[in-house]
Amino acid sequence: MTKRNSNPDDEAKLRQKAEEKLKRRKSQTNKTVLDADKLKLIHELEVHQIELEMQNEELVTAKQKAEQAEEKYTNLYDFAPSGYLSLTKKGEILNLNFAAARMLCKERSKLINSQFSIFLSNNTRSVFNRFLEKVFTVKEKQTCEVIIETKDKSETQEHPLPMYVTIEGIVQQNGELCHLTVVDISKHKKAEKALIEAKEKAEESDRLKSAFLANMSHEIRTPMNGILGFADLLKEPGLTGDEYQDYIGLIEKSGERMLNIINDIVDISKIEAGLMQLDIKETNVNEQIEYTYTFFKPEAETKGIKLFFTNPLPAKDVTIKTDREKLYAILTNLVKNAIKYTEKGSIELGYSLKTDNEPDELEFFVKDTGIGIPKDLQESIFERFIQADIADKMASQGAGLGLAISNAYIEMLGGKIWVESDPDGKPGDKGSTFYFTLPYNRERDTDHDRQAGLSEKNETVRKLKILIAEDDKVSEMLIDSYIKPLSKEILRTRTGVDAVEVCRVNPDIDLVLMDVRMPEMDGYEATKQIREFNNEVIIIAQTAYGLTGDRQKAIDAGCNDYISKPIKKNELHSLIIKCFSK
Repeated sequence: MTKRNSNPDDEAKLRQKAEEKLKRRKSQTNKTVLDADKLKLIHELEVHQIELEMQNEELVTAKQKAEQAEEKYTNLYDFAPSGYLSLTKKGEILNLNFAAARMLCKERSKLINSQFSIFLSNNTRSVFNRFLEKVFTVKEKQTCEVIIETKDKSETQEHPLPMYVTIEGIVQQNGELCHLTVVDISKHKKAEKALIEAKEKAEESDRLKSAFLANMSHEIRTPMNGILGFADLLKEPGLTGDEYQDYIGLIEKSGERMLNIINDIVDISKIEAGLMQLDIKETNVNEQIEYTYTFFKPEAETKGIKLFFTNPLPAKDVTIKTDREKLYAILTNLVKNAIKYTEKGSIELGYSLKTDNEPDELEFFVKDTGIGIPKDLQESIFERFIQADIADKMASQGAGLGLAISNAYIEMLGGKIWVESDPDGKPGDKGSTFYFTLPYNRERDTDHDRQAGLSEKNETVRKLKILIAEDDKVSEMLIDSYIKPLSKEILRTRTGVDAVEVCRVNPDIDLVLMDVRMPEMDGYEATKQIREFNNEVIIIAQTAYGLTGDRQKAIDAGCNDYISKPIKKNELHSLIIKCFSK
């Protein structure tokens, strides 16, 4: 290898060039390191910025959720159906919702810093004060019940006064603030009161009915005792004529008393069942008053009571359209009641014409000088069974149904009844006056000749051929004795089938007294079959049922008329005369 000769200048240049090259490399290396750090820093800054942005978004979202929750809570608080209030220890209102403001009947803004207790009733304010004190002392949930009474009423809302509320309280915020929940329980209280009243009414009704049943037992057993006892005494040998007549009279009186009680029970049962019907016809008011007077005069005189009547209208103006029997029953109940509760003095019955209102009315009255009626009983006496519950020595007889029946009849006839009484008044002022009204439906009385010619008709009636269709032997014997003066021949049958056959073979029978309840065939069916071949014979139905609709049922079957048991001789004679006088 040939060794080159080195030139010092060239070597210096080469060395310098190498050094510069090295510096360039070193410079490039430093620059690369610097760029990597810078990129790393930039990356870290970008990541941090992203994190900050994400955190900012979370904060915004959280803020929005918080605002939504606050709005939702505010709406729930403000518009909740229950009342919410915040109170201090002294009972001042710091905050409340709309429901609470409505309960207190004021604008919410005007209630801030007001005392809650001023809106409470006097008798429950102390209850609330003790409740509030206990809430802050015990610092546990407490409840109480109070009444809100506000005199301020909203012009747009009628406030139910008083308002019953329950309050639930709990202390928060370091024991300095009490939160109340107020719930209106007025409807619950009203329902509770209604239930209590219904329960009390049911218990009262049950008690009165129990008293009524006990009274019924007494009322039925007492006349039965008289009937059976004196009937047994009639068997005793050696009775004088006077004793015999006295015993017969007592049996009759006991029977009438028991019949009255049975009639009352039947009537009130019809009324309860809605079966009572009206029989509107021309009625002479003066005759009704005079008949009632005549009927009760002996009983009143026996007690030393003066009975008199007032009939102010002339004969041409006293006929009205009403139910004659029910009017008589009303007058009878009132006069009988007056006699029962009057020991001395007088009883007046009558009526007056009232033309002040439309339509005109007749105002009847029965005025007595008896013991009077306490004011707290002046309305209840018209309720059924109430007499049985009056602790009164005078209430020893009667079912307590007379006034209730009268009240029902009067309402059916379009009138009303009331009583005026002062049991504590001075002598002469005591006693009771019962009033009742009936519409004055005036009619001309055209039945002037209804009694004419009865004596001549009686001669015709006495010649009747009569069939008694009756399966009860005692009833048959009684009817037989009643009709003997009116008959020329009496036939008897015990079944409906026999009654039809007897009428078939005896076409000259004038009258059939048809019991509606007989074996083999009842009286209604027997009448229908008789009418198939004989339309001339008079048939009078007789029954012990005595219910509303029985008369019409008998007429529909083909009977001419109807009579209910127990049958009275005069009533039967009058009915027969009426049927044969047509």
